[in-house]
Amino acid sequence: MKYTLKKEDRYTYLESGEGTPLIILHGLMGHLSNFDGVFDYFSNLGYQVLMPELPIYNLPLLKTNVKNLSKYIKNFVKFKGIDNYILLGNSLGGHIALYHTKLNPENVAGIVLTGSSGLYENAMGESYPKRGDYEYIKKKAQDVFYDPEIATKEIVDNCYETLNNRNKLIRTLAIAKSAIRHNMADDLPHMNLPACLIWGKNDNVTPPDVAEEFHRLLPNSELHWIDKCGHAPMMEHPNEFNKYLEAWLNKHFPSKTMGK
Repeated sequence: MKYTLKKEDRYTYLESGEGTPLIILHGLMGHLSNFDGVFDYFSNLGYQVLMPELPIYNLPLLKTNVKNLSKYIKNFVKFKGIDNYILLGNSLGGHIALYHTKLNPENVAGIVLTGSSGLYENAMGESYPKRGDYEYIKKKAQDVFYDPEIATKEIVDNCYETLNNRNKLIRTLAIAKSAIRHNMADDLPHMNLPACLIWGKNDNVTPPDVAEEFHRLLPNSELHWIDKCGHAPMMEHPNEFNKYLEAWLNKHFPSKTMGK
């Protein structure tokens, strides 16, 4: 990614483009680079694309939860002076987007979920986490994707470092427990905004039946499948992901340049 991280006030984020705001939220062990293809593509298509770094490992332990991360997004958009924005989230990022929408329905124009938690997720399995076992963590990182080669050494090393850093580990566990507590099933039927679900057919973390349940509960949603794809479609199949997202945006929030 050729963009430079901005650090203003207490926020670290990427920003590019002009137009309708599209705010991208990464997952629990995800990074901004997971969305390189999305960021580059849509910031050149008439959207103001923003990607804040979520302060997962910097909040006080008692405030390390889905609710406070959704409040962080509220403060971020207030700081940026934007309103009527679209939220796009993967995994935990999708969950935060949903909870933020629940608390701020008047501000969110649309929502895009890919491999989102909020209903159910199978994180690292019953034996999670075997902190010192690099090969175990490597295998778990590979299982996130249909193609294990997507789990580069850098991705595995980041996971290993996170799980062997006590500060990060206890916050990772706190967030995971928070995600279970903040189940969104009862809230989704009341979210009438346009929703786009883009899901990997081979997602082992939030399996296909989770996508079907999101689709059933969200009254104004459409569901798109990507074959031979795991928990992070925007990483494994960025072109196909962008195709579905572009069509949905063009339908509900067309930019001045889209379709040209």
